[in-house]
Amino acid sequence: MTQWFADKVLHLPELASQNGKAIDALMVYIHVLMLALFVGWIIYFFYALYRFRQSRNARANYYGVRSHASNYIELAVAAIEAVLLVGIAVPLWARAVDKFPPASESTVIQIVAQQYAWNVRYPGPDGVFGQQDMKFVSSDNVFGVDPADAHGKDDIQTLNDVHVVVNKPVIIYLSSKDVIHSLRILAMRVCQDAIPGLRIPVWFTPTKIGKYQINCAQLCGPGHASMSGGFLTVESQADFNKWIASKSGATASFE
Repeated sequence: MTQWFADKVLHLPELASQNGKAIDALMVYIHVLMLALFVGWIIYFFYALYRFRQSRNARANYYGVRSHASNYIELAVAAIEAVLLVGIAVPLWARAVDKFPPASESTVIQIVAQQYAWNVRYPGPDGVFGQQDMKFVSSDNVFGVDPADAHGKDDIQTLNDVHVVVNKPVIIYLSSKDVIHSLRILAMRVCQDAIPGLRIPVWFTPTKIGKYQINCAQLCGPGHASMSGGFLTVESQADFNKWIASKSGATASFE
């Protein structure tokens, strides 16, 4: 019912992740509460116009309202908001932050944002990222990969092109090369700031095969609009393996 309301009434963007269901449900509950408050206040407004019309109240009453009904209504609204916060929003946030899936069962990716593109890195066929160090960061080595580390020789790097496997958790380690950016993938209900000097993990589980746009949700400079040139491709495990092999030049399996 909540998803129908989200799709048909709120017209939310296409949902293509397992994590997004709870987010959409929270948005539906909030809108239902706001709708109830809106209707309630409209009814009260017209009641007040009728109840306190001049023909019925020729002389002003200086004693004011003696009923406590408004206090009870305010308490009820506060209680509902507390339930939404404590019962839904906080647990949803806790699951997203604390309960990461095992890396061995996920597609693990590193993304470094920059003005104005998304640098993407995968481990190569050996499944291990090469060692990194800030001293190696340069225009040709955005991720600061140690050139002496054998594990980094087969790592795969792309620009604005992210590929993941459908129904398999995705863990992204997000950072920025220059200013604050924000990785936003609407269909996955993902939005996470990319901050220079920090590597912030974020995860989701895609549920629909397709190609989805990646946007930057932070104004990051005059070329900010071009940050929407990135795309997330959700595909089958077999197609993902073919893509990895095409980028690495070797047969790879990430099952």
